[in-house]
Amino acid sequence: MTIYKSNGNCMRMRCGEQCRSIGGPQEAAHPDALKAALAEFISTLIFVFAGEGSGMAFSKLTNNAANTPSGLIAAAIAYAFALFVAVPVSANISGGHVNPAVTFGAFVGCNITLLRGILYWIAQLLGSVVACLLLKLATGGLETAAFSLSAGVGVWNALVLETVMTFGLVYTVYATAVDPKRGRLGTIAPMASGFIVGANILVSGAFRGASRNPAVSFGPAVVSWTWENHWVYWAGPLIGGGLAGVVYELFFIPQSHEELPTTDN
Repeated sequence: MTIYKSNGNCMRMRCGEQCRSIGGPQEAAHPDALKAALAEFISTLIFVFAGEGSGMAFSKLTNNAANTPSGLIAAAIAYAFALFVAVPVSANISGGHVNPAVTFGAFVGCNITLLRGILYWIAQLLGSVVACLLLKLATGGLETAAFSLSAGVGVWNALVLETVMTFGLVYTVYATAVDPKRGRLGTIAPMASGFIVGANILVSGAFRGASRNPAVSFGPAVVSWTWENHWVYWAGPLIGGGLAGVVYELFFIPQSHEELPTTDN
């Protein structure tokens, strides 16, 4: 997975200074940016359709027993495989983010402009909503289950869980896809991302609803119109993704490293 650096408008600042990368107003209408957004839309649709669909299918096959250990393993495998495919099919076009938290982490690390990041967010959220609508249509009206907390799990517990798991995901993306020293590790970036997502699902199974990806939780919430504690599935991933971007950029990427290729003009 490749995350492209933005152009010269991005000022790389370290040691306590902020990295600001807004991008020009013409970027929103640039053909390359629109193509990248479309790629994010399609990749997120593929990812959510496979991941959310696997949970719906397992619930139907087991009479709503998707939260059993076997259902948890099935979900972990489905999401891992889906991400393993969704990332590389858009990597050469958009960078293969497939997650607003990854996009945010790339932005705070000054690897994408704000305007392009907003385009990605819109595309990712729309991709998730369309995937859930298609699932509802394809299954004869079955509801896509919105993310929720298990009994006894507080919102602050969930916030910490979301933050830590998303930190691990975005840190993995940085280490295998963004770091200019990554070498051959770049070839396993989609696999590494899929594995960490699958592992996190196994960790979070008893707590229900850990998404690590605001788009994954947004689509089912829209289609089922269920918004209870929905803010947790935004706040946690964005905090975790942002922290991962800052930590990796500050401590592990040389301050003088060359920028990666960009599609911006």
